[in-house]
Amino acid sequence: MRQSKACLIAVTLGDPSGIGPEVTAAALASRAARAALTPVVFGDERVWARACRLAGVPDRLRRVSDAAQVASTGSASLVTVSALAARDCRPGHPTEEGGRAQLAYLERAADALVLGAVGGLCTAPLSKAQVSRAGLSFSGHTEYLAGRFGARVLMMLAGPVLRVAVHTTHLALREVAARISERELGVDLQILDRALRERFGLARARIAVLGLNPHAGEGGLFGDEEARIIAPAIAKARRRGIDASGPHPADGLFPRAARGEYDAVLAMYHDQGLVALKLLHFDDGVNVTLGLPRPRTSPDHGVAYELAGKGLARPHSMRAALLLVARLSCARDSVR
Repeated sequence: MRQSKACLIAVTLGDPSGIGPEVTAAALASRAARAALTPVVFGDERVWARACRLAGVPDRLRRVSDAAQVASTGSASLVTVSALAARDCRPGHPTEEGGRAQLAYLERAADALVLGAVGGLCTAPLSKAQVSRAGLSFSGHTEYLAGRFGARVLMMLAGPVLRVAVHTTHLALREVAARISERELGVDLQILDRALRERFGLARARIAVLGLNPHAGEGGLFGDEEARIIAPAIAKARRRGIDASGPHPADGLFPRAARGEYDAVLAMYHDQGLVALKLLHFDDGVNVTLGLPRPRTSPDHGVAYELAGKGLARPHSMRAALLLVARLSCARDSVR
C-alpha cells in the first residue's frame, strides 16, 4: 500500500567511511521501520550496496536521481548523490572526497524537506572534522539546518525515560557562561514547550531547568547566573503559561526526572545534560531538532570508524531515530 507523502522520510547515509550506511541499512530492514515509513535515502550506490551486504539485508531501494521522482510513486528509493571511488569510501578510512559527499547528502535531503517532497528527515552520523577537512564550513547538523530554514532551533535528545534539551550546544566550556541569555532561555522554553505539546502529544509539559553552577550556585557562593539570568527567564516563562521550574542542581535533578517527575529537562550546556541521557539511553536515544517546520532526528552516536565495516555496529539508535521521526511527522499530519 502506498504511503502518504507525510510518511516519506528523507534519510542521509552520513559519512561513507563510518558506520552510518550499515546501521541505516539494518534499521530500515526492520519490520517496525518498514511498517512506519517509506525511506528516501540520499547517498551513494556503491556505499549503499556494500552497507546492505554488511548488514545482511536485501537491497529494496529503487534508484532515482531526484527526490521529485519519489513523491509521485511513494516507493522506497535511493537518490544517488555521489559516485565515490572505492578508495574514498573504505570503512574506517575517511577521505576529503568522502567529506564532500556526506555534506552533499545532507544538502540534497534538506532540499527535499524545504520543497515538501518528504515529511521528515533522519540523518546518519557524519564527521564534522572530515567535512571541514574538505574545505567546507560546517559545525553540525543542527546548526546547518537552523541556517537553511532560517529557524531558531533547539537540540533535544530523547529516550524512553528521559528527554534532555541543551541551551548551548557545540561550544567550548569556557564560553558557556557568556552565552547564557535570559531572552534566549525564554525562547528555548517556548520551543520546548510547544514541541512537547504539538509533536509529542503532551497536554501540559513539565520542564525542569538546570542551573549552570554546582548546587545551582549555592545561593551565590559558586556563581550568580542562576539568580541573575536563569531564574528570571523561568519566571517569565511561567507567566506565559509554561510549566517550568528551577533552576535545579543537575546532580539531584536527574534521578527525579528518571522517575518521571518531569517530561523534559533543559540543560545549560552539552555534557551537563547529555552524559545523563546517554547513560540511560546509549542504544535507544535519539537526537531531535526542535523548531524546524518538519521533524528531524538522528541517532545519538558518531561515525565510529573503529567499528565500520566489521559487522559490529548496533543499529538500535538509528532504528529508534527512524521510528520517532515517522511518528512525529506522520502522526501529526494524519490528524490535520
